[in-house]
Amino acid sequence: QVQLVESGGGLGQPGGSLRLSCAASGTIFSINSMGWYRQAPGKQRELVARIRSGGSTIYADSVKGRFTISRDNTKNTVYLQMNSLKPEDTAVYYCNAEMNLRGGSTWYNYWGQGTQVTVSS
Repeated sequence: QVQLVESGGGLGQPGGSLRLSCAASGTIFSINSMGWYRQAPGKQRELVARIRSGGSTIYADSVKGRFTISRDNTKNTVYLQMNSLKPEDTAVYYCNAEMNLRGGSTWYNYWGQGTQVTVSS
């Protein structure tokens, strides 16, 4: 069974840092892009950052210069280093990955279960 398992959420202070990790497990042929999304109460889920298998990245304007996405292809893991945290970063953060399971032409979109990030003093 293929799944994404997130870790690293919790309580962070304004101006502080947190690091999220998301590991893909199961029988996976290859992974294309991986990313992080977040959803605050009463708001729609939004893109935070994505990274392609070759390393190219995109970021939401609200996190540019503060968050860094990276990945370890040998571990099928994506990370989100969050620095200079702000209260408005408070949300449930979801990991996402586009995966090919059998080497054919079909790619599947998987989501993690979400991890809560709360920024408060």
